[in-house]
Amino acid sequence: MTAFVLVVFAVTYVGMALGRLPGLAIDRSGMALVAAVLVVVARAVAPESVAAAIHFPTLILLFALMIVSARFAAAGLYDWIAARIAAAAGSPHRLLALTIAIGGGLSAVLVNDVVVFVMTPLLVRGLVARDLDPRPFLAALAGAANAGSAATIIGNPQNIVIGQVGALDFVKFLAVCGPPALAALVVIHLVVARVWADELRRTPGREVPALPPVERDQTIKAALATAALLVLFLTPVPRELSALAVAAVLLLSRRFASRTMLTAVDWPLLLLFTGLFVVNRALADTGLTAEALAWARDHALFPDRLAVLLPGALLVSNTIGNVPAVIALLAAGSGWSSSMLYGLALTTTLAGNFFLVGSIANLIVAERAASVGACFGFREHARAGVPMTLISMAIAAAWLWGGGWLGW
Repeated sequence: MTAFVLVVFAVTYVGMALGRLPGLAIDRSGMALVAAVLVVVARAVAPESVAAAIHFPTLILLFALMIVSARFAAAGLYDWIAARIAAAAGSPHRLLALTIAIGGGLSAVLVNDVVVFVMTPLLVRGLVARDLDPRPFLAALAGAANAGSAATIIGNPQNIVIGQVGALDFVKFLAVCGPPALAALVVIHLVVARVWADELRRTPGREVPALPPVERDQTIKAALATAALLVLFLTPVPRELSALAVAAVLLLSRRFASRTMLTAVDWPLLLLFTGLFVVNRALADTGLTAEALAWARDHALFPDRLAVLLPGALLVSNTIGNVPAVIALLAAGSGWSSSMLYGLALTTTLAGNFFLVGSIANLIVAERAASVGACFGFREHARAGVPMTLISMAIAAAWLWGGGWLGW
């Protein structure tokens, strides 16, 4: 049985790295779900133990945050913001700064994948209408979505997992991860402005795209709900219950059908989490993960110091992906201090800016841009992605070391 579990685990995570399995039209979520079914059918995880293998608080929190973000999308806020950036007066550098500030800010309080999914197409259309090259702005949006999301527990899927499993305090997380995330946003602006300098010298056309309608009352309601959610996160009430209660209130709407809101939920991502929880439970039950962690500790390879964590985060985030890697690491065993979890969240998120495949947000930007005729591929992303990642991770490492959270 151990050999079977190892094969399923290996194939699953190779598939995560490739994004597919050769010869099959199956994506990461499908692979995780099929792998979970296999280990359950083979009774590597007993059917009655499946529920215990899944960390439901994480899934509930992620689902609820998607509902909150969907309410903003349904009100037209994301579309309006994207069009407003493209229509803003000033030089391309000012538009670039707006893209980074707004993209990073929204990603800190709303799930970054949803933010870039909605904003990308309209931003591209607006920039093209003004005769501007959208590629530097797409690099900035993807980078800012990752960097901004690093600041909070609720900014991205891997932070949600880390925060829930580690029971991390919302404010303390922000205090540790917020400053280097903010510094990373500055780095992104400087790097993109330097790397794409020729493209950013263009004078914006005078044809300003029309702003799409935004439902002000519905946006205000969603903003109040988000503010209430952040306040609840400061109380002893479990985060997943607070978020679920706010999401339930938002579903009670006379304007938007609940089906519309639920359709906006990224169900494949939730299935990805579910499948990976089960597969990693099967591997943990073999005892191999505990042995691997013990070996890593004995050989000074456990990611409790920056010399191991930094290259490790860069490697796993740009191969198997930061979400699968984080789930596998946390499922491997306990012994993760809060300082280690802060470092894991910060480094795996910032490392996602290195290559296009480093984060789901990057891939979403590329796919959504392609849907409206803009080419933003591996090479375009790497031009700014590689230097912005190396610099921002160096700053994060200095911050974690200087603050006494992690040593070298």
